[in-house]
Amino acid sequence: MLTLICKSTCSTCGKAVALLREREIPYVYREYTKQPLSADELRAILATLAVGPRDVLRSRDANALGLRGDEDGDELIALMAQHPTLVQRPIGLLDGRAVVGRPPERLLELFDR
Repeated sequence: MLTLICKSTCSTCGKAVALLREREIPYVYREYTKQPLSADELRAILATLAVGPRDVLRSRDANALGLRGDEDGDELIALMAQHPTLVQRPIGLLDGRAVVGRPPERLLELFDR
């Protein structure tokens, strides 16, 4: 089953949920501000996405914390675990595959085989 990592107040996450409901795609919703991703979970997701932490870093939230974006990868992962909103959202996980749902229609790629 699809796991959707989201933030309830994020408009893009809301669009992703609407898309999944419209398509009648079952999913598990994980509010990542209430159930933060651990550093190990973040590493696993990044590996599945085949990207580094800078590739999923939300610049607005990074700037608000005084980050420059040139921090070490391990440091960014630790900060993302501590401050979940640093991570782009939504993220869809399904059967060892992952996508960042920007735009939300990218989540449908998880179902293309």
